[in-house]
Amino acid sequence: MTPPVTVLQTADWRQRVFGLYAQVRLTAQEVSPSYAHGLWRAERDKLFAEHPASPLKPAARARFRGLEIGPYDPDLRCDALIDDDGAGQRMDVPTGTDGVVPFVRLGTVAADGVGRLAVWRLASYGGGIFLPVRDALSGTDGGSYGGGRYLLDTIKGASLGLGAAPGSLVLDFNFLYNPSCAYDEAWACPLPGPDNRTGAPLAVGEQYAQY
Repeated sequence: MTPPVTVLQTADWRQRVFGLYAQVRLTAQEVSPSYAHGLWRAERDKLFAEHPASPLKPAARARFRGLEIGPYDPDLRCDALIDDDGAGQRMDVPTGTDGVVPFVRLGTVAADGVGRLAVWRLASYGGGIFLPVRDALSGTDGGSYGGGRYLLDTIKGASLGLGAAPGSLVLDFNFLYNPSCAYDEAWACPLPGPDNRTGAPLAVGEQYAQY
C-alpha cells in the first residue's frame, strides 16, 4: 500500500510553488513572460515527477514524461481591472474532503479574447484570491480538464502579481493549470461556477492527459 502524503510533504510542495511563482513574476519583468512560462513549465514537470506530494499516482508518475502544455500566446496576457460587478456575492463550494469552502466575490475582470470572469476571495482562514476558469475546450478530446482549471489561487502560491494600474491583476492565461483532483480524486478542488465560464477556446496552459 502506498503511504499517504504527509502534512510536511504537502507544506513543502506549497513552499516550492510559492518560490516558483516568485521566480515567474521576476523573470517576466526582467526577461520576458514567455521565458517565465518556460521556467514555470520545467519546474512543474520536476515537481510532478519527483516530489512526494505530486498529485500523480505512483503508476502514473513512473511513466510521466512531462505535462501537456499549450504553446505560449502573448495575446492572452493582460492587466485587468477588478470592477465591482457582482461584488459581495457569496459562493459556498462543497468538496469531498474539506467540507464547504466559502468564497466572497471581489468583482469581475475582463480580458480580450476571453471575456468577463468573477474574481473571488477565500472567506476563511488565510484569505487569498481565487480565479478558476472553464473554457470551451474543457472536457473535450485533447482539451483541458472537464471541471475547469485555475489561473490564480494565491493562498497556495499561484499568483502572477498586481497589474500596473491600481486595482488590477496580471492575467496570463498561458499559466492555466489543472487542479490536483484532475489526477487524483483524493484531493478536494473547488471548481468554476457559471460566472467563471467562457465560450472562448483556450488552447494554452496545462491540458488534460492520462499519465
